[in-house]
Amino acid sequence: MADAPFVAALVGFARALRDAGVTVGTGDVLTYCAAMDPLDPTDLADLYWGGRTTLICRHADLETYDEVFARYFLGEDLDAPDVLLRVHSTEQAFGVLNVPLTEPDEDLEQREEETSLGLTASDVDILKAKAFAACTEQERAALRRIMARIRLTPPRRQTRRTRPAPRGRTPDLRRTVRQSMRTGGDPLRLRWRTRRYRLRPLVLFLDVSGSMADYSRALMQFAYSARRAAAKVEVFCFGSRLTRITGQLQGRDPDAAIDQAARTVVDWDGGTRIGESLREFTRRWGRRGLARGAVVVICSDGLDRGDPEVLDSALDRLSRQCHRLVWVNPHLGDDPGFRAQSLGMMVAAPHVDKMLPGHDLRSLERLAALLPDLR
Repeated sequence: MADAPFVAALVGFARALRDAGVTVGTGDVLTYCAAMDPLDPTDLADLYWGGRTTLICRHADLETYDEVFARYFLGEDLDAPDVLLRVHSTEQAFGVLNVPLTEPDEDLEQREEETSLGLTASDVDILKAKAFAACTEQERAALRRIMARIRLTPPRRQTRRTRPAPRGRTPDLRRTVRQSMRTGGDPLRLRWRTRRYRLRPLVLFLDVSGSMADYSRALMQFAYSARRAAAKVEVFCFGSRLTRITGQLQGRDPDAAIDQAARTVVDWDGGTRIGESLREFTRRWGRRGLARGAVVVICSDGLDRGDPEVLDSALDRLSRQCHRLVWVNPHLGDDPGFRAQSLGMMVAAPHVDKMLPGHDLRSLERLAALLPDLR
């Protein structure tokens, strides 16, 4: 890492861990600095996970690591909370975004000074509540930078397998008996087991037709954030045909990844054939089990130009293949009395488990918060 102040901060954090009783060697510190070189040292989440994977070797040290991290980087003295949640909330609350000015300035030095100030918290709140269709190009660029920091929690499912736990409903007889051997055969403490959780697959369908032109780029950015959050995320685009873009959204640069995905989709800003696209998915990928147990999210305004019977049949089959079917309609807005007027939405309504808005960033944040509960 070329920046010496950041190296000093990382070394100081490792020294604080040593003072707290965590075994951290010189080689571990060098590995931590090397791991942070390709990452963003100003991102608290990168700092947290970079240090946790390189400096911690024992599970028993995780609680101490969380406490030292919160005290060293956040200036807080806490009793073993979930520090990562605090990292994300602090990052959202105090993050400063550098965006280009909306009006040119003749004085270059003054322009650079004003640009470095970025957006305040109130500006971010205003942008989150502003519809994508009403945003300027500069505001859309700022929204993309905000969305790039969204940390999505994928849905999970409970498995039949169990794991050791401090409390639960199923006694762990093997661990209880093994522990009792230390006390002459008397089980002084009952051990427990609880169910394991695994990530559910998440399948996103993005409508990139002409009627969704004001929302396509923002929804693509949301899909990129979801793809970066978990491995079991599949992304498809559809207009007049279906295109799989999961591989194109794997890059670290969101703009480059989204541009590559947009070049892959040949029917961008074209017609809308929702029924044919979903039918192709159920026949080609659904039969392979890609949607089995998955949460499927369709982002579309429902303005289908195809046969309604094809859409009804495809949605019926898709709803039986997946675990939950969610439809995100940007025209839904925040109006609870909204009623879908298009034929496509009326056909889709009986098959959809949840109908959500998707017209602004705040509505997409609500979708991200809903995903962990769709078990």
